[in-house]
Amino acid sequence: MSLREKLNVVAAEAAASSALHLAADPGLAGTSDAYKILKGRLHLKLLEKFDLASLDTLAPDALRQEIATMVGRLLQEDQAAVNEAERRTLIRDIQHEMLGFGPIELLMVDPTVSDILVNRFDQIYVERLGRLELTPITFTDEKHLLRIIDKIVSFVGRRIDESSPMVDARLPDGSRVNAVIPPVALDGPMMSIRRFAHKPLKMSNLVQDLKSLTPAMASMLEGLSKAKVNMIISGGTGAGKTTLLNILSGYIPESERVVTIEDAAELQMQQPHVVRMETRPMNIEGKGEITQRALVRNALRMRPDRIVIGEVRGAEAVDMLQAMNTGHEGSLTTIHANTPRDALSRLENMIGMANLNLPHKAARQQIASAITVVVQALRMTDGKRKITSIQEITGMEGEIISMQEIFAYRQTGVGAEGQVEGYFHATGVRPKFTERLRSFGVALPDALFDPTKQYQ
Repeated sequence: MSLREKLNVVAAEAAASSALHLAADPGLAGTSDAYKILKGRLHLKLLEKFDLASLDTLAPDALRQEIATMVGRLLQEDQAAVNEAERRTLIRDIQHEMLGFGPIELLMVDPTVSDILVNRFDQIYVERLGRLELTPITFTDEKHLLRIIDKIVSFVGRRIDESSPMVDARLPDGSRVNAVIPPVALDGPMMSIRRFAHKPLKMSNLVQDLKSLTPAMASMLEGLSKAKVNMIISGGTGAGKTTLLNILSGYIPESERVVTIEDAAELQMQQPHVVRMETRPMNIEGKGEITQRALVRNALRMRPDRIVIGEVRGAEAVDMLQAMNTGHEGSLTTIHANTPRDALSRLENMIGMANLNLPHKAARQQIASAITVVVQALRMTDGKRKITSIQEITGMEGEIISMQEIFAYRQTGVGAEGQVEGYFHATGVRPKFTERLRSFGVALPDALFDPTKQYQ
């Protein structure tokens, strides 16, 4: 077990509580110059006295206690004038410096934080419950931030320096890290961390807690997944595409073999028969890259019942569409696009990346025959996420892919506190795919598509 794992065994619950308290009382953040100088001095003395090679032999509680004892002893030697609360904060921060990720360790275990955005050493934002907020937490200086970045990337076997100033990495807990340093980063080192949700959201959370969609929409999406209907989830960054993809994949029967392909592993599928693959970037010599297209092609040789692609973004779209058209029904993926129509245009552009020289009409026919439903996700201006449209692809009209909207969200205004106001409604169109759902034993009542009903 690594040092960080040892720390987390006994520290996670306490640190999460501390993080919430810290947000409420910035004074405990230890941001004063005197505090930083004292902490730095104690940290250096501790490194001189501590036998770092022996740390891995200690149990988690013994490890933390040993650091606490030595910090207490060093405070006495230093004759530092600190009260009990400051002493506890010093011990905690030094433990995090030695065994964790420094000042952001508290944020890494805060369950309400989904993103940690370090713009500069003295400017750290978080996304908490859908909203960005500036934290009182800071690093001491640029060297301190760079040291923590180096610690994080080396922890997972990566490196970052002037010759390779950008890095993407995935932490053992699933969190995704992107770091950029000078000369590319003009204002000093910066880092973004997308936290990994250890407890996956369920459809009930989206409907009841987050109000991202209505029960009728949820019932239909569940039925579509069970009936092996090919779907694509469209939306911008942070719109909740992967969250919805993960939820929909949860309706895949346990009897089916599922192959997942991702750039960075985020899906948390619970079925027993799942095999996962992840792309690999090229090394510093420009070799060894394994692309999504190579993985999609390989997946077709693995006898999959369904293929789930985290996000389609290039020439692999051709292979994905061919797979959907040749028996791998019920496949799912996401795409970056602002509207369902834009999603289809992007797919067409991706087909062009494969250099097949397909006529526009032929490419659109591939898309129309492969994909049945496009789900549009949107992050609203107040930070909340909504499913703003569910559309069915009905075929071709001339050279244009025809679509019909089944459900929609209509924004009516913005409240006094900036909250988005609006409602969900059915358009009144009864989709063609209801016959397919019925053949899988999924019945959708007519009332589901009643356009007179509105849901907040």
